[in-house]
Amino acid sequence: QVHLVESGGGLVQPGGSLRLSCAASGSIRAIESLGWYRQAPGKQRELVATFSRDVGTNYADSVKGRFTISRDNAKNTVDLQMNSLKPEDTAVYYCNAKWGRIDYWGKGTLVTVSS
Repeated sequence: QVHLVESGGGLVQPGGSLRLSCAASGSIRAIESLGWYRQAPGKQRELVATFSRDVGTNYADSVKGRFTISRDNAKNTVDLQMNSLKPEDTAVYYCNAKWGRIDYWGKGTLVTVSS
């Protein structure tokens, strides 16, 4: 069992920055990857960025150069630094952990980019 707790969502102006954090607890030793997904109103949930111990980082094309994912294995956290935010980044952001065929999800945190 893996429990994910997210923090850092909120309201930010276009061009601003925001940092999301996800803390994992439970059976975390066997986690294969940690990452962030998002779902905008009326849209499908999409991958934002992931960090795998085997293959490294992976980013959606829409966030490359603006977002940075980092993982601290000692603290069991994964962060998402979001810079140069755009209104189209507005979405509910979900933390995700993969263990074998099982996906664990956080409850989501809302990021609103608006002037």
